Amino acid sequence: MISEPSRYCTVELQALPSRIGQVRRIVSAHLRHWQVDALIDHATLGVTELLTNVHRHAQPDKTCTVEVELLLDRLTVSVRDNDPRLPDMGAAGGDGDEFATSGRGLAIIEAMSESWGARPHGDSGKVVWFTLQAPASPVTPTPRELAVYGATTTGPFTERPLETLPFGTPDEPLRTPAVARTALASH
Repeated sequence: MISEPSRYCTVELQALPSRIGQVRRIVSAHLRHWQVDALIDHATLGVTELLTNVHRHAQPDKTCTVEVELLLDRLTVSVRDNDPRLPDMGAAGGDGDEFATSGRGLAIIEAMSESWGARPHGDSGKVVWFTLQAPASPVTPTPRELAVYGATTTGPFTERPLETLPFGTPDEPLRTPAVARTALASH
């Protein structure tokens, strides 16, 4: 589970080809900082597709805002622009030419995301968004599991517990190497 309940980033820009790469790097950096590296590829692909659509289709200008929010276990990426025309939601279904070199952005969004959609934003704009499921955080090992790197169930350290090794404990001072060698020789 993610320790912080909500994380948020917003970037305002002109959706120009030179800026799309910068936004990809910003999104990647935030996802690394939020420790959800597994989402970087899909999130940056999705934001690239949405910004490319703004660049190609948005009227009257290419001004837009990218918002990235990680709320518990769900990442939402949205792009808001000043064009009130909603995208053709049927275009995402992949009914077009499978060998097309353009016009497949929404199909890519649909294929790689958990959910996606578009909605009007005020009287003169829209928001296109998608969500990704954040992976579960790895279980943090207990200190006992970290005690011996590469420990096995057989070998010289399995006959007595780790705490009884003659190299000192919190109750006695740490032994010098010479004393430790003598203690080991007597066992």
